[in-house]
Amino acid sequence: MQERLGIAGSVAIARGLAAAAARHGEVVLWARSDDSADRARSTVDKVCGKLSGEVNARHVLVETDLGALSQATAIVEAVVEDHEAKAALWSQLREVAGGGALLGSTTSSLSVQALAEVAGAPERFVGLHVFNPVPKMKLVELAFPREATDETRRRAVALCEWLGKTPVVVPDIPGFVVNRLLFPYLFSAVRLHEETGLAPEAVDTCMQLGAGHPMGPLALLDYVGLDVAQAIGEAIGEPVPERVGALVAEGALGKKSGRGFYAYG
Repeated sequence: MQERLGIAGSVAIARGLAAAAARHGEVVLWARSDDSADRARSTVDKVCGKLSGEVNARHVLVETDLGALSQATAIVEAVVEDHEAKAALWSQLREVAGGGALLGSTTSSLSVQALAEVAGAPERFVGLHVFNPVPKMKLVELAFPREATDETRRRAVALCEWLGKTPVVVPDIPGFVVNRLLFPYLFSAVRLHEETGLAPEAVDTCMQLGAGHPMGPLALLDYVGLDVAQAIGEAIGEPVPERVGALVAEGALGKKSGRGFYAYG
């Protein structure tokens, strides 16, 4: 069964997911404000224009009325990585979601069980951890609450495969698999940078050319967003380096703000 996908949110993950879904059919993206909708529209158009093959950006319908998601058979919440923010949105989504809709969250570190409970239908809930840039990254970590039915599990896997992704079912533990293993490494790179005074470029070049990594750890933190990295570190119980906290306090959040470990034009 092909799902009618609705995405609640307009952050980078939401926009990337919408662009990836546009390859396969119509998708509705809800944005909280007109300004957010305009930014989402611009980004989706740009991303779709870069994708190979025929990808129609107009398959993505950007709406500011939450009711536009009512006809979706699968609703994926994709807002900031904060339980309270997600819970507040789910209190609204419960009023518009259809009774048989598959419900999901793009959380990368929070408890799927707790989110499923606030969504009000844990038997139909799934955590879908997609990775940036969403149109290119193949993996989706799937985590389920205890109450998820076999049908929910089957539909979640089928949705990922329909989107051209490779789903892997992982335990509902903080950070799942990738972030649980990745962020201790990323933060160790920050501490090495702090302790030795090595330039970010030197640290990143060593890991790219010496370990074969496609992106160095400090550049990757900038790409993820230092505020997001801080939230993930706190969620998985990994001490956040002082340098990361200091940059976040300054509003230097990485690539999206124009400055982090690197400066961006």
